[in-house]
Amino acid sequence: MTSATDPLPLPPTVRLIATDLDGTLLRDDKSVSERTVAALAAAERAGIEVFFVTGRPARWMDVVSDHVHGHGLAICANGAAVVDLHAGGKLLEVRPLARASALDVVQRLRDAAPGTTFAVETATGIHYEPGYFHLDPGATVAVAEKLLHEEEPGSAAPVLKLLAQHGDLTPDGFLTVARTAAGDLATITRSSPTSLLEVSGLGVSKASTLALCCAERGISSDEVVAFGDMPNDVEMLTWAGTSFAMGNAHPDVVAAASGRTVANNDDGVAVVIERILAAHGAGQQA
Repeated sequence: MTSATDPLPLPPTVRLIATDLDGTLLRDDKSVSERTVAALAAAERAGIEVFFVTGRPARWMDVVSDHVHGHGLAICANGAAVVDLHAGGKLLEVRPLARASALDVVQRLRDAAPGTTFAVETATGIHYEPGYFHLDPGATVAVAEKLLHEEEPGSAAPVLKLLAQHGDLTPDGFLTVARTAAGDLATITRSSPTSLLEVSGLGVSKASTLALCCAERGISSDEVVAFGDMPNDVEMLTWAGTSFAMGNAHPDVVAAASGRTVANNDDGVAVVIERILAAHGAGQQA
């Protein structure tokens, strides 16, 4: 592991930068610093694509929508959706969690971690169980089994994520319990500092969707530089040829990344982008 004070050698060709948002590109107040805005724009001018790769749903992408250049695509919901930010977050591709699988996960987590409450993130919005902390006053509130039920199979909006919350277990402890109980049914991860898990379709992750997007562009993993801070970034940082854990990153992320930059509040992503551009002739690719 290379530290922020011992710069990691950069690859000879960088064609795409993939960055998480919360705790990574965004400062703790959810702002994007002027330095980071300038670095993102400079990267795009230099011919390097920038992908925002986040656990956020498309409706929460307004924090970066003004800073999108080039293609305007983002990977949301931990890889479950590819969205066009130039078109107001229009869904271009969905990799859903099958409702039958989600129901099986709900049952297993109820058995393994009594007291778990759930929310269902669909392509059209989010809905909650009673007892789940409510973020959207317009959401449907019902037990998960009802939220996941379809009157006619295939008629309901695709499920992007199942969210599971526990009031007593530690965040990492809850993640371990859930993966042991239901990891064969779905991809289970977390990005919150609280005991809130995010459940996607089996094999769906930031890494797998990013790999598909890169393959469409003829970009290899060796040409990708990735940034992240939480367990839902681990697969992406492992897949990318060069990757950086933020100075504020979870220990699993530090272990997975090939290098480390400074914290999100110190513009860690911008620090590395500036190095990339300087290494390639003040913004010109070698």
